[in-house]
Amino acid sequence: MVYAILATVLCCVPTGIASIIYTNKATAAWTAGKYAEAEAATKSARLWLIVSVCAGGVGILIGFIFSLFSALFS
Repeated sequence: MVYAILATVLCCVPTGIASIIYTNKATAAWTAGKYAEAEAATKSARLWLIVSVCAGGVGILIGFIFSLFSALFS
């Protein structure tokens, strides 16, 4: 859950929220004893966490490139 919240705050909000939702589903399913459903939700949460971090990294890279070009050509 901590990683999902950090990815939401620091990287990409929409995909981070998806990760938080699937993390909550996994926790609820595990508590209810539905272990297969909990594992599927965990895999989805992990996927959305990775997508969030990658999207944040791409955003930072694009921002860096634009600021570099802005500094060079102004």
